[in-house]
Amino acid sequence: MGDVAIIVPTLRRPESLERALRSLFGQTGVADRVAEIVVVDNDPQGSAATLTERLRAFSPWPLIYRHAPTPGVATARNAGLAATGAPLIAFLDDDEAAAPGWLRALLRARAETGADAVFGPITGRAPGAEAWLQAYLERFFGRDGPDRTGLIAEPYGCGNSLLLRATALPGPAPFNVAADQAGGEDDALFAALAARGGRFGWAADARVEEFAPAHRATLKYALARAFAYGQGPSQTAAAAGNWPGVTRWMLIGVAQTVVWGAAAAALTLAARPGRAEMYDRAARGLGKVLWTKGFEPQFYGARELARLDAAA
Repeated sequence: MGDVAIIVPTLRRPESLERALRSLFGQTGVADRVAEIVVVDNDPQGSAATLTERLRAFSPWPLIYRHAPTPGVATARNAGLAATGAPLIAFLDDDEAAAPGWLRALLRARAETGADAVFGPITGRAPGAEAWLQAYLERFFGRDGPDRTGLIAEPYGCGNSLLLRATALPGPAPFNVAADQAGGEDDALFAALAARGGRFGWAADARVEEFAPAHRATLKYALARAFAYGQGPSQTAAAAGNWPGVTRWMLIGVAQTVVWGAAAAALTLAARPGRAEMYDRAARGLGKVLWTKGFEPQFYGARELARLDAAA
């Protein structure tokens, strides 16, 4: 019996989900380590059930289907955890595809570093993007880190991660469902882990590709996400009651908004592709200033479901 469960939350992305699962079926060097793969279907209609059943015959490990009908990213992650008792939890998003040695690299990095949470690099893909935006968007959806495996000071997001359940995922529902619509549930989880003295690791060879769907491969979507990322430090400080920290982050945000906003304006007048990076930095700065509940963009759960219904 293996000691690792791989959790794949999904919401109406059948082609993408199949690509993600088939990449997991091809994992090498971990035959005795994987306990199960858990697909968490966050669609109220249970649309991933048929696909999961069809692919079960191709999986070298048990393929578990769990229906989480209340749309929300934290709810989906918690449902995946409830479906397995494995002591090690790997997360792969449904828009990602793992290289054959992905899980083996994550496990090796955790053994070498003793970290509570290990993360790997992501190569962003935005095939439907406008030409001048493609390089920016592929960096945006990607993730870079150190060239070598080792301990790192700051965590990344849950996509492409391996977590030690006993320390990194306390309690039966460690992801805060208040973040179901806006996201950031992993930021809060890892901030709490850091406060408890948890350690973070980097697996340089645990590479996945992330494929941005057409509705996300746009400047509007990326800047909304950048704004939300910018909100993170201020929100984390506020959650800890660290109001001097909130003030500090807001002042940093004001400076970033002004400086990068001016740079964006100049590059826009010159029609330079680099303006997208400046928009991004200015948006992150603005997020540090406008961090309260009323300004939170919503990317998941009911909002995403409504978008899918409208597009159907």
